[in-house]
Amino acid sequence: MPIKIPRDLPAYDALSQERVFVMTDERAEHQDIRPLNVAIVNLMPTTVDTEIQLLRLLGNSPLQVNITFLRMGSHESKNAPPGHLEKFYISAKEIIAMNIRFDGLIITGAPVETLPFEEVDYWDELAAVIDYSEKNVFSTMHICWGAQAGLYRRYGIPKKPLEKKLFGIFPHEVHEQYHVLFRGFDDEFLAPQSRHTASDRDRIAADGRLTIQSETGETGVFIVTAREGREVYVTGHLEYDPLTLDREYHRDLAKGLPIEIPKNYYPGNNPDKTPVVRWRAHANLFFDNWLNYVYQETPFDLETMD
Repeated sequence: MPIKIPRDLPAYDALSQERVFVMTDERAEHQDIRPLNVAIVNLMPTTVDTEIQLLRLLGNSPLQVNITFLRMGSHESKNAPPGHLEKFYISAKEIIAMNIRFDGLIITGAPVETLPFEEVDYWDELAAVIDYSEKNVFSTMHICWGAQAGLYRRYGIPKKPLEKKLFGIFPHEVHEQYHVLFRGFDDEFLAPQSRHTASDRDRIAADGRLTIQSETGETGVFIVTAREGREVYVTGHLEYDPLTLDREYHRDLAKGLPIEIPKNYYPGNNPDKTPVVRWRAHANLFFDNWLNYVYQETPFDLETMD
């Protein structure tokens, strides 16, 4: 939430330059307040776990956030509890047909990253959601494969396979410390990564519409923005809970897949020890910053949104 201070207070200009949310008495008097409407396209096979992870972060704000879960009608989930999607989710096609607008949209990752985008069975439907969000959602956050899908659909950025799975907890740098999404961040922060592919960094850097906000030499591009934050692409998983990587590691071991111990995760690199969470604070801060940005910038009447 913003702080209300006099315009001529010396701190006003200093905080504004740091992109801290401040407002004058005049703006406060004319400010309309309403709940934020956020839609979530949950493509993860761990349906309920992913719901809990995202809602935990979205619920950490003092703002009231109304959640709408969207599903791909062209895809039959094999992992969601029976009847769960039918009871709690709305078809994305219905949302588009009804022309419903949202303050925010989150598109999760999905276990399809080794497939060409067009070979994913629900690609056409997801592409329609991405296109729809251009004018009907104020800010869209794409996560992991969802980020790759968004960058490909909007900018033609291809993905390429990694030599081995990027798996573990990695340090990331912040390029623009005072960007609205990184208020309060340290110069370096930790975040989980779990992926076999990466979007082409050179193509991202060469596109003037895209800004690389966070990356590191070991993991590559982590967070990219476009349209002043109305598009946010996160290649990792800030939303992961303490044991998500542990479950993925033992799942792949049980399947006989080639998988290394997740880096920087278990104490002493020993899978028998309980992981120590070192990314929770920045995960909460990132989602809080995103919600506050949406709250401050979205028109009160979504029908007037450009």
